[in-house]
Amino acid sequence: MSKYLLGLDIGSSSVKAALVNADSGKTVAVCQSPQEEMAISSSQSGWAEQDPEMWWHHAKESFQLAIKQSGINTKEIAAIGISYQMHGLVCVDKDLKPVRPSIIWCDSRAAGIGENAFQALGHDFCLKHYLNSPGNFTASKLRWVKENEPSMYERIFKIMLPGDYIAMKLSGEVCTTVSGLSEGIFWDFEKGAVANDVIRHYEFDPDLIARTVPTFSDQGYVLKSVATELGLTEGIPVAYRAGDQPNNAFSLNVLNPGETAATAGTSGVVYSVTDKNAFDKKSRVNAFVHVNNGDEVRNGVLLCINGTGILNSWLRKNMTAPRPPKGEEYSSSPPFGGKGAYERMNALAAEAPIGSDGLRFYPFGNGGERIFENKILGSSLQGLDFNRHSQSHLLRAAQEGIVFSLKYGFDILKEMGIETSVVRAGLSNMFLSPLFREAFVNTLNVPLELFETNGATGAAVGAGVGAGIFKSFPEAFKGLKKLSDESPKSVIHDQYGEGYQNWKARLEI
Repeated sequence: MSKYLLGLDIGSSSVKAALVNADSGKTVAVCQSPQEEMAISSSQSGWAEQDPEMWWHHAKESFQLAIKQSGINTKEIAAIGISYQMHGLVCVDKDLKPVRPSIIWCDSRAAGIGENAFQALGHDFCLKHYLNSPGNFTASKLRWVKENEPSMYERIFKIMLPGDYIAMKLSGEVCTTVSGLSEGIFWDFEKGAVANDVIRHYEFDPDLIARTVPTFSDQGYVLKSVATELGLTEGIPVAYRAGDQPNNAFSLNVLNPGETAATAGTSGVVYSVTDKNAFDKKSRVNAFVHVNNGDEVRNGVLLCINGTGILNSWLRKNMTAPRPPKGEEYSSSPPFGGKGAYERMNALAAEAPIGSDGLRFYPFGNGGERIFENKILGSSLQGLDFNRHSQSHLLRAAQEGIVFSLKYGFDILKEMGIETSVVRAGLSNMFLSPLFREAFVNTLNVPLELFETNGATGAAVGAGVGAGIFKSFPEAFKGLKKLSDESPKSVIHDQYGEGYQNWKARLEI
């Protein structure tokens, strides 16, 4: 009988389930639920909450869809892994029921609390011990609950992250990982222990923190009630959990210093692995314990640009599409609508020269940017010439501006002593654009490797490692399919380098 691995990716938009054949390493199904985005409650500006039970419902739904798509026997599933949206706060009572909705990653209500803690504990102390400001992370969100909802706070038995909650629903076990503690600013890198100074400063009961388990390990076993409901074998292990960005890096086999994972969806994220407890003095990027941290230090340094793919999407929705080629009709009425809209945009953008004839796009219209110390800059165009510039220039300038903003973040990593020898990414979102890929590799001057993978698949592979089905990381990645390699070219590297310097010189921070 074949063995299969189940991966669940708990996002804020949807929950994905993937099934991986443990013998071949091949993914046999990837499904999501719901098909439209999950609801996010925002009763006040800057707030964002979700019901943890909604994640559990859609985890089960996506699992059933994956079983239907693959046709496998549910009894052949040998282990489960979980990836999840980072930094969320889930609070449960002694009956393991949520006492309130989860305050999720994009909720900013606790930013002031975190800044006050940064001042009180001391910048140097926080950066040395936590590699970050307490910021708007999980610990600060819990303090907000203590200050503003004391009756709710008194009911809390344990706190956890979104992935911990799903693991608890599967196994009944309340636990987390060191990597998870680090993303909540509950881990002291200097001491290699729970961040007791943060706990004391925020006046938390230390017993609220769940016990820690290794990232790759038997972390709990599927309950009889869950096994009966889903058709699983009782007692199979939940054997891996990780936040979405560390897990994305893992899914791309980014485990060692010099290796970097990148995504460019609505926002753009670069996640570089280092063997140092590195931090930025201005806390413009964030460091967390990576999934394979152990005898050797492995941390992940994350930089995020909020306005990447959302700029490209905005242009698609709001620009007037050019007239279609003779004999062709668009299948949808919105600007750049219908099948192949982004492909047409990419082709039109490629008609403009590198540098967009001096037109510069700054893609910072999606809230405060961490790399600019949370300033809200807004998106802007500079250098627009009505007599020279066209749609082609505008579309190209947008893609170049996204790349240049990522380059700005890469320069911060270099200031920290973090060098990148290779970037790996999934072939999706902005990386589907040949122009974007060309600008990316030649502006950053690093090779790019593109793979066919996703977060749910990575979680399934992680489960195989944690359950001992895969004896090594190389064995675990036998099914990872590389789709292409791209490398910088000296002539156009110089052109993109000049374009970046011009863009940076006119950046108004």
